[in-house]
Amino acid sequence: MGDTVRAQLWPLPTLGVVAAVAAGVGLPRLDARIQHDIPPWLKDYLFGGGAGAARTVLEAIAGSLISVTALTFSLTVVTLQLASSQFSPRLLRTFTADRYVQTTLALFLATFTYALTVLRTVRTGDDGRVMFVPQVSVTVAFLLTLASVLGLVLFLSHLAREIRVETMMHSVHSAADRTMRRLLPESAPVGGPAVPPEPPADALPLPVRTPGFLTAVDEEALLEAAVEADAVLFIDRHPGSSLITGTPMGAAWPLSGGSFAPETRSGLVREAAEAVHTGAERTEAQDVAFGLRQLTDIIAKALSPGINDPTTAVHALSHSSALLCELARRGPGPRVLTDDHHRVRVVLRRPDLGDLLDLAVTQPLRYGAAEPAVLARVSMLLRELAWNTPPDQHPPIVAVLDRLRSTTADQDFHAAEHARLTELAQQVEQALAGCWTYDRTP
Repeated sequence: MGDTVRAQLWPLPTLGVVAAVAAGVGLPRLDARIQHDIPPWLKDYLFGGGAGAARTVLEAIAGSLISVTALTFSLTVVTLQLASSQFSPRLLRTFTADRYVQTTLALFLATFTYALTVLRTVRTGDDGRVMFVPQVSVTVAFLLTLASVLGLVLFLSHLAREIRVETMMHSVHSAADRTMRRLLPESAPVGGPAVPPEPPADALPLPVRTPGFLTAVDEEALLEAAVEADAVLFIDRHPGSSLITGTPMGAAWPLSGGSFAPETRSGLVREAAEAVHTGAERTEAQDVAFGLRQLTDIIAKALSPGINDPTTAVHALSHSSALLCELARRGPGPRVLTDDHHRVRVVLRRPDLGDLLDLAVTQPLRYGAAEPAVLARVSMLLRELAWNTPPDQHPPIVAVLDRLRSTTADQDFHAAEHARLTELAQQVEQALAGCWTYDRTP
C-alpha cells in the first residue's frame, strides 16, 4: 500500500493544498494581532501597498500560478506518454514516483491556493468595514511566488534530464539495486536446506482470493500460520506473477504427516490468502525481477523496426549484466523460513539465476538476432556473469551460450563479424573455466 501511494502524483500536492489553506486562514489572523507591534525595521521588508494593491498582487499570483501549474502538468503528461510509447509502459512508475515532480506540483498548487485564501481576507473599507491589509501574508505569497519561479526553472531542467534514456535506465537500475539489497542477503544463507521440500501429492491447495499481480508476501503472517497449524506452507508464485482467482498459488501439508482437521484447513486457506497481496500492476517492493523486466522492455522497444536503436539496446544490456552479476552473488532462488527449532515452515518461490538470465536475454536474442553489436553484448554479458558465479550456477549460462551460437550461425553476417562473435563465445567458455583473457591490442 505504501509503495502504491508513493507512486501516485496526487498525495504530496494534496498535502500542499491542505497546508496552504491552513496557512491562508491562520496567517491573516496573526497579521491582525501583530500588525501594530511589528518593528519599523521589519516593516521595510514587508508588503507596503494598500488594500487595492494587495488584491492586485494576490490576483496576479493566483492567475499566473494556475497557468504555470497547467503547463507543468501538461509537460508531465507528455513525458509520461513519451516514456510509455518510446520505451516501456512499465517506466511510468518511475516518473509518477519522482519526488521532484510531486514537490514542484505541490509548490505551485500550494501557492495558488494560498493566494486565493489570503485574498478573501483583504478589506478595502468600501463596504463599511475597517480596511485590512495582511502585510505578512501578502509578503509570504510573494516569497512563495519567487520559490515557484525558481521551481519552474529547476523542474524544466530536471525534466530535460529525466526524459533521456540513459537517465531512465540508471533510475531503473538504482531502484532494482535497492530492492535487491533490501530483500536478498549478501550471500546465500548458511545452514539451510540445500533443496527446499516439495509439496506431496495430497497437499492442501491454497487458492488465490484476489486476482492481480502479486506485489508482496507477508512472511511473518505465513510463518505464524504455519507454526500455529503445525504445517509447512509452499507458495509457488513469486512477486510479479499474475494470479487468477480460484487457482492454486501454493500448497500446505502437516509437518508431522497425517491430515489437517477441517477447521485447520479452512484457517490455513484464509490466512495464506490474506498474507498474499495483489495489485493492478507490478511494483519493485518485493519483485527482484522487475528492474530486469523494465530494462528488457527498453531493449525490445529499441530493437523494434520503427525505432531501430541498437546502441540503446547495448547500453540496457550493460545494466542488465550488472544486475545479474549482483543477483548471482546474492544467491537467488527459493526463500526458506524456519521456526524457532530450525524446522522448515514456509517455502517461498523466487526466481533463480536461470529465470533471471532468461528474462534478460531471450527477447534481445530474438529481436536483435540480425544486429552483431547486440549479439556481442549478450556474449559479454554471459562472460561477465560466468566470472561472477560459482560452477554450480553455470548450467543456465551454458544453455544460453548454445542458443547464442545457434542464433549467430543462422545470420548472414560478414566473415569478420562471424569471427568476432565466435571469439567472444570462446571467451565465455574460458570465463566458465575460470580464465579471463584480454583482447589483443591492435
